[in-house]
Amino acid sequence: MTAEPVSTAGQPPVPGTGAVALVESPVQLLNVLEWAHIHPPTVPADPAGRAGADTSAPAAVPDEPAAGPLTVVVLSPVDPTSRGQLRRMAELARDEGAVVRWFEARGTRGGLLRTALSLAPLLFRVRHLVIGDPFSRLVQVLLPLCRARELTVVDDGTATMEFTEILATGGRLVRWHRSGRRRSPLDAAFGIFSSAARRRLTPGKRRHVELFSAMPATPPPGMALRTNRFAWTRSRFGPPRTLTSTDLIGTSLVETGVVDPERYLAVVRSLAERHGAKRYFAHRREAVDKLHRLAAETGLEIVRPDLPLELVARRGPIGRTVLSFPSTVVHTLPLALGGTGVRIVVVDIDEEWLTAAASPRAHTFLTGINHSARDLHGLAPAGDA
Repeated sequence: MTAEPVSTAGQPPVPGTGAVALVESPVQLLNVLEWAHIHPPTVPADPAGRAGADTSAPAAVPDEPAAGPLTVVVLSPVDPTSRGQLRRMAELARDEGAVVRWFEARGTRGGLLRTALSLAPLLFRVRHLVIGDPFSRLVQVLLPLCRARELTVVDDGTATMEFTEILATGGRLVRWHRSGRRRSPLDAAFGIFSSAARRRLTPGKRRHVELFSAMPATPPPGMALRTNRFAWTRSRFGPPRTLTSTDLIGTSLVETGVVDPERYLAVVRSLAERHGAKRYFAHRREAVDKLHRLAAETGLEIVRPDLPLELVARRGPIGRTVLSFPSTVVHTLPLALGGTGVRIVVVDIDEEWLTAAASPRAHTFLTGINHSARDLHGLAPAGDA
């Protein structure tokens, strides 16, 4: 089942911010639109309407972004599902008045070099840079090209919580599920860029850094915090029609090597039986073979959303009860679905489900995501539901 297209015809555009955003995932682009929605405009949008034109070809990059609207630079991933969702989000961004530039920086020989050369004039002159993933090696390589004194980091899911902790402690910009692995020569080479990126993203006398987040992240001293309440999502879509059934949200913890696949299948089957779940909303990085097996052995209808789940859920229809493993959505869905009557229930990860290759931090980190969601949003654990 594929989610239906979303229409934003007739909606007011995002104010011109004169900023440049580097994004690599659909969720990052969603959060950039949320940021632009509440960010005070600095320059009016182009009166000729060029901001809404199709500018997916990266050839002609403007040299002075501060003189125009928000420019979104998409550093495209390789996997088809993420690319499809990003193209749908790019359509929404153009509808909102943003200029979208699409770059194939991965999967092709010389892609990174071509991207860096094309973006150099833009990044060198931009006054406000918005970053979707500070852990991205691609972003870390491009960051030295930027001299912006205003930087904003928007949510890239639960990684935001790691990002602020690392800035506060001075550690390496490495995601939690990779922190326990042996470093390769390539990791050591990129360590130079990682260290430079951490310094660049640390607030200073001549550099203002802002965190725009819906997560329970504590920014280090000197970093401004602006809360993402999903105002753009709530103003554009919904409220949704709710179903009497239960929906289950999938996770890519198997694909990242954290959770054993057989354990995961057994847990999903048990949850579906106990809670009467009918649909399974797949994470964009879940493997096709795994999803086929889930459908065959649990009877769940597999839904592959074509947009971030916050938009799909807000548009509806959505189950009256939604079960989720530890992930970003246990913090974002309560905001996006506030006032709709939808009940979010969190599923804890048992330590016995983890693989031998899982990071030593895995269980603590995943448990912390659920506990903070219960405290902040009053969510119930699956065992009590």
